[in-house]
Order: sequence, then structure tokens, then C-alpha cells
Amino acid sequence: MKQVYSVTDLRDCLAGERPENKRVGFVPTMGALHDGHLSLVKRCIEENDVCVASIFVNPTQFNNKADLETYPRMPEKDCALLETAGCDYLFTPSEKEMYPEPDTRVFDFGPLAQVMEGAFRPGHFNGVAQIVSKLFDAVGPCRAYFGEKDFQQVAIIRWMVEQLNIPVQIVACPILREADGLAMSSRNMRLTRLQRQKAPLIYQTLKESTGFAPDKTVRETEVFVADRLNSEPLLLVEYFDIVDGYTLSPIRDWKETPYPVGCIAVYCGEVRLIDNITYKI
Repeated sequence: MKQVYSVTDLRDCLAGERPENKRVGFVPTMGALHDGHLSLVKRCIEENDVCVASIFVNPTQFNNKADLETYPRMPEKDCALLETAGCDYLFTPSEKEMYPEPDTRVFDFGPLAQVMEGAFRPGHFNGVAQIVSKLFDAVGPCRAYFGEKDFQQVAIIRWMVEQLNIPVQIVACPILREADGLAMSSRNMRLTRLQRQKAPLIYQTLKESTGFAPDKTVRETEVFVADRLNSEPLLLVEYFDIVDGYTLSPIRDWKETPYPVGCIAVYCGEVRLIDNITYKI
């Protein structure tokens, strides 16, 4: 695996691959890698000729300075994991490399960014669009891989790709979970031992709630999930919304969409965890 630090060097490396019509796949990450990330890399390798991964903790998508400062960083371990996984190129730019000048672009995502993460993390998705568009420009991939744990983010990136006419296929990959159901996340390593014991209740409750549809109402389902989790002193629900999985618009009746998805954000102590689950009607 070759590690590259500048956009110019990355483009030069990949230019050598393109005359052979090799398909370039891309896995953007913020590091602190776990098996969920590695599953994206594995699929990228399976479906492309060249696998590029990036590690960059993007400051413009953090609306909480403390969250940026405490975000886990372990570059040497991440590099070793990617090399073992079979990644071909690792792009690890500096902040100055990605933002030689402030990025003043403002994206209008419409209703997609007015709910859930967009409502509780103002500016977050604008920062995501800034960095992902920059990375796509640097790599020029034919496919890019994202985890479905960040359900709303995938929808935002698909919208951005369409609006900017970027020729890349966005591939959403299933959530990987720990043995007890907790969705794999880099933030999990910030949980204390006791918090880690309680955090699986999030998925356990979501899974139990899937048995509510369609006999109980959408509202009854949302109240059940929020009340169950808030009854645990170490957990605090920020939001739980059941939405149309295509438009992200909140629904009030199961019949409103063939694809209802429950999206949740929960504080476990000071660590903010997100997850989602699909309801089958």
C-alpha cells in the first residue's frame, strides 16, 4: 500500500492506473477504523481494480468543537489495518492541503437537511458536502463506499453527486454490529465500561419496536422507543424519527411509504451514538 499526502501526488499515482482502464473505488473515512470500515474496504476491493481509502478528520463538519478535539485518532494502527486489508492507496492529507483557503460554498439540501441530524447539528452536512466533493475531485473514483449507519449522510451525498454532476456511483453498505448489537462506530471507544454495557439497549429497543408495525401507530412506536431508552439513566434520546427512507420526511402513518426507517441519536454519557432500522410492513 502506498501512502500519499497531497492531492497532486494522489492524482499522479492514479493517472498511472487509468490508461489500463482500471476501475478506481474509494472509501473515505475519518480514521479510528473498525470492522465496519474494513467491510467497506473489502467490498471496494471486490468490485474495483484499485482501492483508495482516505483518513481525514474534517473540521468543517463538526459543529461541536469539543467533539472535534476528542475524536479518536490512531493513524499508525489505521495504516496497518488498511495495508492488511489489501488497500492500494491511502490518502492522508493535512488540513492545509484540503483547505488551502476557507471553503465558502453553501449547499442547499432542501428538506433532506431540515430533519434529524440536520436539525440538531447545524452546518454539519454542509461540511460533509465540502470535504466529500473535494475528495471526489482528488480521487476521481467510479464508486465510493459509505456505511448505512450514517443513513441521512448517504442521502445527502447522493443528492450532492446529482446536483454537481459528479460521475461516481454511491454504494451504501449494511451496518456492521458488535455481537451484542451495538452499531460499530469510532466513537464507541470513548464509552466507559459501564456505558458500553448499556449502549446495546439502543439496538435492542429498535429491534423490538419493529414488531409494532403495522398494528401500533407510528407515534406509539416512536414513544415506546424514546421512553424505553430514556428510562435508562445513562442514555438520553436526542431524537427518534420514523421517516420515509427515500425522502427522509417524517411519516405519521405506515401506509405513507413502502420504506419506513427509524433513525435515532442517543447520548450515552457525553458520547453521541446514531443508529437506524427498517420497518417491514
